[in-house]
Amino acid sequence: MEPTSAPPAPPERTPSEVIPAAGRQAAPAAPGARIHVTRSRANPGGKTIAGGLSFRERKPPWLKVPAPGGPNYRRLKEKIHGEGLHTVCEEANCPNVGECWERGTATFMILGDVCTRRCGFCNVQTGKPTWNDPLEPLRVATQVKRMGLTHAVVTSVDRDDLPDYGSQAFVGVIRSIRKLAPECKVEILTPDFRGQEMPLARVIAERPDVFNHNVETVPRLYPHARRGSSFLRSARVLRMAKEMGGDGVLTKSGLMVGLGESFDEMVETFGLLREHDVQILTVGQYLRPTERHLPVERYWHPDEFAALERAAYEIGFESVASGPLVRSSYHADESARLAAERQAATA
Repeated sequence: MEPTSAPPAPPERTPSEVIPAAGRQAAPAAPGARIHVTRSRANPGGKTIAGGLSFRERKPPWLKVPAPGGPNYRRLKEKIHGEGLHTVCEEANCPNVGECWERGTATFMILGDVCTRRCGFCNVQTGKPTWNDPLEPLRVATQVKRMGLTHAVVTSVDRDDLPDYGSQAFVGVIRSIRKLAPECKVEILTPDFRGQEMPLARVIAERPDVFNHNVETVPRLYPHARRGSSFLRSARVLRMAKEMGGDGVLTKSGLMVGLGESFDEMVETFGLLREHDVQILTVGQYLRPTERHLPVERYWHPDEFAALERAAYEIGFESVASGPLVRSSYHADESARLAAERQAATA
């Protein structure tokens, strides 16, 4: 999130689409302009990941959803685009965008739509970000108020290029929402801030209702699925968030299946997250965005997701959402409410 897993989307631009073909006259580039071409994410570090299902293979029926297009969806799309805002719902081609937007909920993505990392599963474009709008937090909060949200989710791309890794932008959004829509719960889905304590402490000091950071996959698959990230670093971020926030902040994380992990590996990873004080868990199916992304090894059956959910509850999570189309912010308001109730009951 999750700028995370997503269903098929139009392919990323290839070099031939951004660099004129032989024989054409290229338009002169602006002084200092930099053309960025995203390399294939299916061969991180130059190592091709072989195997997996064909990109064009027919998906099982439980992964089919109607195309979005209801009246509330169109209305929200116009409003969000009119404000120049980004949503992870669109950037990651979330399969639930139609359902969520018809319900009047959306996950805002701040700090632009260009990520400094290149995860093999993610459909958000990668490159050198240029976005820097100091009024963005206020514009997000204004949209939250206009939409009448009771639970707003705010995420961002990774911004390893910034000294604070983007933490000040999260602070600004939380403060702005608290001011303009004080009844609205605020859930933030942050990068790992490179594991630095000060950016994290700055954000937790604003007391978001839910702190979410997705580990995305099992530790074994990090080298080719999440280059530039570390499972243990992400787990420590989640634990530090809980230590800093106490009972006033719920902690949450999410994983995908379909990249080659086993059931036992998933359950073992659940245990590691519980050891790091994660309270809310989401599990969904990875769907390959384009042929340039990591292949899907297999599609998990709904019964397997139900078994994962039972295992997670047995380990001690306070709220679990596990299903083929579940994403980290899917029914986020309900997950937070359930976790808060269970936390209060055991206090």
